[in-house]
Amino acid sequence: MLYYIFQYLDKAFDVPGAGVFQYITFRSALAFIMSLSIATIYGKKIINFLRNQQVGETVRELGLEGQTQKAGTPTMGGIIIILATLIPVFLLAKLNNIYVILLIITTLWMGTIGFIDDYIKIFKKDKQGLKGIFKVIGQVGLGVIVGSVLYFSPEVTVRKDTLGERVKIENNTNPTKLEEKSTATTIPFLKNNEFDYAEVLSFMGDDYKNYAWLIFIPMVILIITAVSNGANLTDGIDGLAAGTSAISVLTLGLFTFVSGNIIFSDYLNIMYIPNSGEMTIYVSAFVGALVGFLWYNAYPASVFMGDTGSLTIGGIIAVIAISIRKELLIPVLCGIFLAENLSVMIQVSYFKYTKKKYGEGRRVFLMSPLHHHYQKKGYHESKIVTRFWIVGILLAIFSLVSLKLR
Repeated sequence: MLYYIFQYLDKAFDVPGAGVFQYITFRSALAFIMSLSIATIYGKKIINFLRNQQVGETVRELGLEGQTQKAGTPTMGGIIIILATLIPVFLLAKLNNIYVILLIITTLWMGTIGFIDDYIKIFKKDKQGLKGIFKVIGQVGLGVIVGSVLYFSPEVTVRKDTLGERVKIENNTNPTKLEEKSTATTIPFLKNNEFDYAEVLSFMGDDYKNYAWLIFIPMVILIITAVSNGANLTDGIDGLAAGTSAISVLTLGLFTFVSGNIIFSDYLNIMYIPNSGEMTIYVSAFVGALVGFLWYNAYPASVFMGDTGSLTIGGIIAVIAISIRKELLIPVLCGIFLAENLSVMIQVSYFKYTKKKYGEGRRVFLMSPLHHHYQKKGYHESKIVTRFWIVGILLAIFSLVSLKLR
């Protein structure tokens, strides 16, 4: 809203300083400050409200040190993250931008699924929460929406020409259309690093590109489901999910900025994605919300994010990565989520296999997800969180290096 107000003031009355709102960097910085302030100042009030409503965490006995002390800690703290993100976005972002719209839908959609799950756990006294099949249906539904919009919307385009070619074309009396629809994505660390999902269907004949959605949309569904579940599994000890997510999202923010900037995308030889730079405002607000939430979620936590927060975080990260064609970098950038996911899959699969073969189940890890394995080994949770953050920072740096290391 503020963006449109100041844009009007600048054009209609030439108000000094109003023009600064046209710059993504200024609005991004303001979004971060605003979201951080909302999360820290009003976070306490939300926590007190949750406590008064007896929205406390029910802790299952897993034999972990310090576990019983967490019982009764307010959960559903993801509400803080959602509100602290959306308020600055509504005030500072271009609300007609297709990417911003998709991120708002993702936030509300995944936040609702997580809220229902937390509500069932707390008020219905069902520790299992929302049945897994319904969570998957929700994730698939979001994947269909996001994938369909990114594939069919005429507002989602890429420009692969270089800056020099762009100048020549734009100066031509019969200019060629610079923007095009594409299902191309980026393969990290390769020199010729573009891969078009449509190429998988090249065996179907000359018009195979018309059916690229058969590959693209299922890929979007798979990525959203995997990343949101990974974030959900990572949310197990104080500050772990919020901290690692903030690192990943901040890195994606740098990618959105360069992908939406003609000069930087040309210098880095990456796809220029028109209008994608506006996501930087959303990313900045989201990072500010996560950092502000950490004020209360750091050990010992005053509030837990619950599935309201963790599913939302995963969904947002996935949609940002897909939008800027960096989804194949997720296994590196979100390596913590991947490790948590794999630890559960390995543990469950090996347990079932050994139970069938030997009559009793055996385990690879002392407990899964992975962070619980280290807790069982006697590491204090604050040390686990700090070391996971360090690994997350290294993975983020490695991801950024992929811009030039090919």
